[in-house]
Parts: sequence; structure tokens; C-alpha cells
Amino acid sequence: MENSLNLCGRNILVTGATSGIGRETAILLSNLGARLVLVGRREDELVKTTKLLKKGDHIIEPFDLNDLNRIQEWVKKIANNVGSLHGIVHSAGLFLIKPVRFLSIDDIHALFSVNVYAAIALTKAFRQKGVVDLKGGNIVLLSSVAGILGDSGLSAYAATKGALIAFTKSAAIELSKDNIRINCVAPAMVKTNMTDNMASLLTPNQQDKQVNKSILGMGSPLDVANAIAFLLSNGARWITGSVLVVDGGYTAH
Repeated sequence: MENSLNLCGRNILVTGATSGIGRETAILLSNLGARLVLVGRREDELVKTTKLLKKGDHIIEPFDLNDLNRIQEWVKKIANNVGSLHGIVHSAGLFLIKPVRFLSIDDIHALFSVNVYAAIALTKAFRQKGVVDLKGGNIVLLSSVAGILGDSGLSAYAATKGALIAFTKSAAIELSKDNIRINCVAPAMVKTNMTDNMASLLTPNQQDKQVNKSILGMGSPLDVANAIAFLLSNGARWITGSVLVVDGGYTAH
């Protein structure tokens, strides 16, 4: 029987591959046979990621996703160099805890630029002729349970993650004509440098309350990477426009 998770021969671009979920996703996808295009702002960290991958013809592409107007041309150039792409994982993102009364327009713009605008620009770039594989492709966007449930201090961040879910549902209808599937993964808190930085802003009691919202305890980046790999695979061939919640039971409350 064929392994439906086999990604051999597929070129997959992963943003945010310098750390956390993005790095863990890249490692897992390489172990499943994919050839990775690793994207992030810090070239030194991308190099570290490549050393963790299963050996293959992987490449690094340092790039600032805030440079929205260049994304379409840049993705086209990558496809010209490595061949057509079979998938994109948009794991890069900004996180912010700040009450509404303290939010600035710059805060909101920064969050939407990377979390939402870059996701839309990458999707637009992926569907270009000569970029996506002739047989079709897959896009996985990293949303969050914050886009589904509310929480104090997360209004702006949650708005970006909710926007990704809304975008995914409509884009799935459009992209189906090009045989492209698009889905979201919505994790709860997992242990990464980002959540460690977030925890430093909370009291020990607040930290415990946050972790305990997931009835199975805090997850790991690999838990989320497994869900991403599934959505990219043939095992998810009948899934598009969906949100796969990976939260340890967070949203069961």
C-alpha cells in the first residue's frame, strides 16, 4: 500500500523556517522526502535549519516578507531556479499581547503585514503559471485558536488569525479551478521561543492558567508540523478551505 504521507519529489517553500514551528515543519517534510526552500530574515538561522534536515538539494532564501510588492516576482524567480512548486507553508508570523487601549496603528500594520498580507501575496504568487506544478499544489497557512476564541490582550493578533481563516475559505473556492488546495492549521500554545517570550510577560499563575487551557497540556512544534505535513500530503486530497485545530483540547471548553 502506498504511503499517503510520502512527499518525495515535491518542492515545498516554508516561511518562518528559522525557528519554532517553521523549523520543525521543514525537518519533518525533509524526512518525508520533500525538497525544501527555506525562507526567513536571518540567513544564519536558515543555515542552522539546513543542518537539521535530511540530506537533499535544499536551498535557503533569505527574504523579508514585509517587502510585499516583491513577493510575486521573488516566488517566480525561485520556481525558475528550483522547478515548479508543489506547496507553500506560511509559518512566519508576528505575535503581540497588548490591550486595545494601548494599540498603535503601527502595531496593527506590522501584525497584518506579515500574518495576513504576506499570506495573500504568497497565495497570489503561487498560482502563477510556471510556479505551481501542472498537477496542482497545496498551501497551508498558520492560523491560531486565537482566531476562533477570544482572549484578553490578543485582539489585534486574533484579528490577523481570524482573517487567515476567512481568506482560506474563499480562496479555496477560487483556487480549486487551478487544482490548488488551501487550508489552515490553528494551534494553541506550543513551546517555542515566541511562547517563552510571551510567558516572560505573565505571572507564574497566569502562565499556569494559559497552559491548563489545553487539557492535554502544552504541545510541541512537532505536533503542529505533523498536521501541516498531513494537509500537504495525498492523505488530505479531499480537504480544502478547512481549519485543522491542533490545540490539545483548548477549544473543547
